[in-house]
Amino acid sequence: MTTALVVGTIIGAGIFMLPVSLAPLGRNVLIGWPLSGFGVLCVVFALAQLSKLGGDGIQANIGREFGPTVAFLVAWAFWVSNWVAQASVAVGAAAALSFAGPQLVGPDLIVPVAIGLVVLLTGLNAIGVRAAGGFSVVTVAIKLLPLLAVVWLFLERGASGAEYEPFPTTPITIANVATATALTFFAFTGFECATTPVGKVRDPGRTIPRALLGGTAFVVVLYLVAGVGIQMLLPADVVAASPAPFADALVSRWGSGAATFAALTIAVAAIGCLNGLILATGELGYAMALRGDLPAVMAKTRGVNTPVVAQVVGSGLTILLLLANSSRATANLFTFVVLLSTAAVMVVYFTSALAAWKLSPKLMPRAVIAMGLLFMVFATYGIGLEAGLWCLVLLAIGLPVRIVMHRLKSRASRRPAAETPG
Repeated sequence: MTTALVVGTIIGAGIFMLPVSLAPLGRNVLIGWPLSGFGVLCVVFALAQLSKLGGDGIQANIGREFGPTVAFLVAWAFWVSNWVAQASVAVGAAAALSFAGPQLVGPDLIVPVAIGLVVLLTGLNAIGVRAAGGFSVVTVAIKLLPLLAVVWLFLERGASGAEYEPFPTTPITIANVATATALTFFAFTGFECATTPVGKVRDPGRTIPRALLGGTAFVVVLYLVAGVGIQMLLPADVVAASPAPFADALVSRWGSGAATFAALTIAVAAIGCLNGLILATGELGYAMALRGDLPAVMAKTRGVNTPVVAQVVGSGLTILLLLANSSRATANLFTFVVLLSTAAVMVVYFTSALAAWKLSPKLMPRAVIAMGLLFMVFATYGIGLEAGLWCLVLLAIGLPVRIVMHRLKSRASRRPAAETPG
């Protein structure tokens, strides 16, 4: 179930909507995909090293190495990245549904449908972690179908000797490769969510590292072929204007019925990913509330220790983000939210890699971690100024929130002593 959570949270709307953002970059994607695939495996290796400490979560593990303030900022960035990513995944799911049933979900309804999906899956997660985990297992099996279908079409065209579609004549530059790397890297994010169910994974020191490495390696290979394949099966202008490029790729080979089915499976993939993100966001908010970093009400649970309030808060922020950016076109909204979420999660990866470096005295693990750190510096450059500045703003908001929460907690703890007579 932990591996399904890794694979299920990685394979969401990102891979299916990403060709829209990548299409104008031309052959730069041929460099971006392998770079991000190699880089993400180095980052996953670092998180796996850190997870060997046990199932206390990233904040606790980093706190042992760098202190509580740095650990809070990492957890805050992780939390922000998750509810921001929920917005992009919800948009991707709604866009796929609009392709499958345009008479039911028109362009003007993509944001409302995305909000409805967030509400629906928050209700599912409120049932408990096993319900959310079981849903991830089911959706992983379904969401692989359109990816494998595109891989088949890509290999089939090559075997038949037919020509692939040409890439746009966009020049290969460091800036373009960096942008392609940052965008493709987002498609791999989500593996870190396996570290969030604190105290709810059996034998975490062994289970979490194996799930991280095995699940991510599987997705990297699949994405490298499917991600490049979709760019070579369709003309670039068709990809850039498509609400569901993977479904469009199937139309010419198997007809509109297969494309509609593919669009529905893509929607299921995004919904499964959204389910995992809501689970992780709630667990993160809950863990931070237990430490006094967020309002104590977010530490309230129901049933089998399910943090319903923290889930509702995270989903509420996702809905506000969708409403605030609803005037953007679907492709522009998706790209902006992707880059913002990637900028925030990069804080998590970078600090975790530094902590893993401190914990790994041997040369070989440090060499892998160092390559991951270099990759993250390059990907951060590709994220761009707008998303980077917004990420800094969100991080800056975190520190005052923590200070206020700890002062309120301190006053509450002193009040009974002050009110004791005599």
